[in-house]
Amino acid sequence: MDIIDMARQSGMAVILDGRIGREEYHSVCGSLSALQKFADAIRHTAVNRRADDNRQERSARGA
Repeated sequence: MDIIDMARQSGMAVILDGRIGREEYHSVCGSLSALQKFADAIRHTAVNRRADDNRQERSARGA
């Protein structure tokens, strides 16, 4: 999951994209509706990941 791409796809703008040493810095801004879309995308990704993990556990137990 690339959180910066998810923010862009949700309608947010990356206004700072830099690196100091090993640390990367990103700053995003956007409307409340873009923030809601971003939160929904994160939630959807987490739910799908959990469902995939559960499927793999059931498959491993059945093998």
